[in-house]
Amino acid sequence: MIKLGIDLLEKNLDLFNGKRVGLITNPTGVNSSLTSTISLLKKHTNLVALFSPEHGVRGNIQAGVKLDTYIDEQTCCTVYSLYGDTRKPTKEMLDKIDILCIDIQDAGARFYTYIYTMAYAMMACSEENKEFVVFDRPNPINGVDVEGNILDLQYRSFIGYYPIVQRHGMTIGELAKMFNEHFGINCKLHLILMENYNRSKYYDELSLQWIAPSPNLPSINSAICYVGTCIFEGTNVSEGRGTTQPFEIVGAPWIDPYEYANKLNELNLPGVYFRPLYFTPMFSKHEEQMCGGVQLHILNRKEFRPVKTGWAMLEIVRKLYPNNFEVLKPYVEGRPCMLEYNTGVGYIKEGRYRLEEQFAIIEKETKEFNEIRKQYLLY
Repeated sequence: MIKLGIDLLEKNLDLFNGKRVGLITNPTGVNSSLTSTISLLKKHTNLVALFSPEHGVRGNIQAGVKLDTYIDEQTCCTVYSLYGDTRKPTKEMLDKIDILCIDIQDAGARFYTYIYTMAYAMMACSEENKEFVVFDRPNPINGVDVEGNILDLQYRSFIGYYPIVQRHGMTIGELAKMFNEHFGINCKLHLILMENYNRSKYYDELSLQWIAPSPNLPSINSAICYVGTCIFEGTNVSEGRGTTQPFEIVGAPWIDPYEYANKLNELNLPGVYFRPLYFTPMFSKHEEQMCGGVQLHILNRKEFRPVKTGWAMLEIVRKLYPNNFEVLKPYVEGRPCMLEYNTGVGYIKEGRYRLEEQFAIIEKETKEFNEIRKQYLLY
């Protein structure tokens, strides 16, 4: 039976004795028995402050909504927002604590913001000479499969800060070790590792209960697809937000679902079948408008390549509907657009390469990243 990092808290209490403790977490911060990390640290340590990532400590905030500092009703601890005016803990915040911890479920994707909340917190701890603790957790989409292109640093952002690939195949603890050593944060890092973790397993194969890491990842299938279809956030095509199956469903009012599905299935992409469907998002893009599109049915997890699949889906919709498809404009004029941030490059937006060339880049850069990655694997 797997033991999460937080399951081993009582074996590591010496690390916290006599110290004021801060915690970055959200509803995924629970032990194997579903007791919250907040409750466990409140009981066993001097927990004095909480730090909120995107979506809030209690998971009640939608994507992209900024947060303010407030008092948590359950613990009476101050909750400092790391997704508002600042995304990095300030000196004033860290003056209140001696040691900062993180227990949060990552999604296994380069553009998931929680890993950069962790990185920024590690930077702040390095600057203020504070200790940093990671309670390690599984990579939910397994810790073996790696796929993607390496982020071009001219597209660095809060959804891609370091030159890693989209599907990194690492746990949050392994990423912390890489960020700290390879990318030079150099904080006082403590890793509370899991026991009996099999990195080849998906989350639903580990006898653990799925808790949505964020509101739009309600299932393991959404998380698997997210690594590939999240790039549609940067276009006028719906990535399924506002439906019950975000990232598994992609479409727009001007897409013929049968035409789109047929073209995609003709590619014979491994491990996936595209089923034509109509859907109506209740919020987000194309709110309350009938959309045509496809649902991704993962037939074989081992064969499925989400990044290549997402890029192929983008390429086909662009070719089929050149008069309708649009890349969304940058939020700030003169800065990269969301599609560039999500893909980590400029050539996808520009349509510079044929699909076969795009796939070759993915394969080459996946191998390059793996050479770095293997130095930081802990299981």
